[in-house]
Amino acid sequence: RHYSFPLSPALPHPMPPPPPPRTLVVVLLLAVIVVGAVSAHGRLLASDGLPGQGSASDATVLRLPSAGRPVGEAEEGGCEMTYGFLPCTETAGGNLFLALAYGFLMFKSATYLSAGSELLLEILGPGIVGGLFLPILGALPDALLILVSGLSGTKEVAQSQVLIGMGLLAGSTIMLLTILWGSCVIVGKCDLSENSTTIDSQDTKAFSLFGSGVSTDLQTSYAARIMAISILPFIVVQIPQILKLQSGHRLTLLLGLIVAVLLLLTYCLYQIFQPWIQRRKLEYSRLKHVMSGLLKHAQMHTFGHLIDDDGTPNVSVIENNLATDQVMADFDRSRNSSIEKGEFVDGVLRWLEEAKRVVAGSGAYSKKFMEDFHITTGEEHNALLDKHEDDGESIENPTWTCFKAISLLLLGTAMAAAFADPLVDAVHNFSSATSIPSFFISFIAMPLATNSSEAVSAIIFASRKKQRTLSLTFSEVYGGVTMNNTLCLAVFLALVYIRGLTWDFSSEVLVIFLVCIIMGLFTSFRTKFPLWTCFVAFLLYPLSLVLVYILDYKFGWS
Repeated sequence: RHYSFPLSPALPHPMPPPPPPRTLVVVLLLAVIVVGAVSAHGRLLASDGLPGQGSASDATVLRLPSAGRPVGEAEEGGCEMTYGFLPCTETAGGNLFLALAYGFLMFKSATYLSAGSELLLEILGPGIVGGLFLPILGALPDALLILVSGLSGTKEVAQSQVLIGMGLLAGSTIMLLTILWGSCVIVGKCDLSENSTTIDSQDTKAFSLFGSGVSTDLQTSYAARIMAISILPFIVVQIPQILKLQSGHRLTLLLGLIVAVLLLLTYCLYQIFQPWIQRRKLEYSRLKHVMSGLLKHAQMHTFGHLIDDDGTPNVSVIENNLATDQVMADFDRSRNSSIEKGEFVDGVLRWLEEAKRVVAGSGAYSKKFMEDFHITTGEEHNALLDKHEDDGESIENPTWTCFKAISLLLLGTAMAAAFADPLVDAVHNFSSATSIPSFFISFIAMPLATNSSEAVSAIIFASRKKQRTLSLTFSEVYGGVTMNNTLCLAVFLALVYIRGLTWDFSSEVLVIFLVCIIMGLFTSFRTKFPLWTCFVAFLLYPLSLVLVYILDYKFGWS
């Protein structure tokens, strides 16, 4: 279908300047990853046996000193300020506030990393950068939080705080496969025909458990299979517990670390040589660009603004000034070849919500807001252009766009490195003040800081009720879990192995394994999911928490 309005002025485009050298981009990305991992929070592991460090058991991790006291020495009778100036408290309410504040900053860092990765992928297209570096950058906030959870203080302190890292790892994986997966099924459900195929954009059976649902394409099931395979390192590290061996725990930790790293490299190389996963991410950009074209056209040709200055949609303008035939393909949910007033208003409201999410923080919601959205999605759309063809729209300044992408990546990495440690400390102190196990706090709360932006985006795109967008959405979910099971687990295993911590996470590993296997097998060999399947996914989330509690506190697994 073709819209009856131009997405951009039909003017000749000048030849764009050449894109920046890929070698330079690769070097900068390596610097981003290395700096973020090595200089996180100004800490270095102290070597055992160095002069003045005491015995190996007393070795501590250095942190920037607080004002007026030596490094590593906490204030007597009080809390320790991170970096010597960030606030700290021993009260439950105070630590809850700090956890929310630092969690919001980690949320912003994840948003910047995601935006920078998308921009860079648009400039360079699928290839080494998109397959090797960008998946790692996407999982960087989680990886840094896991890393700092075991770098704190003595070995005994690290053994206590590393539960926060395990809680984040388990909570992030299980949230993606249960709450987010089930939510996407609900908002994306369509009518199921007699042969169990979904009818795009038709949702007339309300909440029929067997009469409505979602469907995905075959490649989405491939992504689910990859996710199921990525659970292998969890099995390796549990071999001594499975076989009830009294020795070999450190060896299996090392083997699990090696397997996790090998799977991570294999997954990244697979994306380089089979870039269909990267191309699916680019398809998100094309959809957003089409949306922005209509909204910009509407803003320029209506008597009033689509959005008021405070961000509230101007429903009266939407009702009276847009031609419904221009958006038939997306707004006609009833598939009756006509758009009713309610369908049209709902469609524009849905698009405006996505526009506000993409151009977050731009200030007043006015004509400039629509221009920002159109420019942003135009840059994303450029990545879809074939290298040998020109559809009349391209990035005018790829060098500037690349600079912007690298800046966002550096900013996101710096924020994640700076605020991961204070967030872990706030969660640990809140746990101590309330006597709530830190694992359960981090399991429930911390994934909201690192995954909420992508979760909102996934739900918005699932609400389009089309098989293609649902396939893209679920592929992103499975890809996120795969990175948790490889990169984030590798960081956790390396931390436990290098610091000589006790592997005491059997119940946590069990729930991750069960959820990944159940959902992996369930989604690997089918492409149709009736509405009732979302309740199976939702149920796995509380069952995971209950199972960990029973195994640790009733059967003594911890």
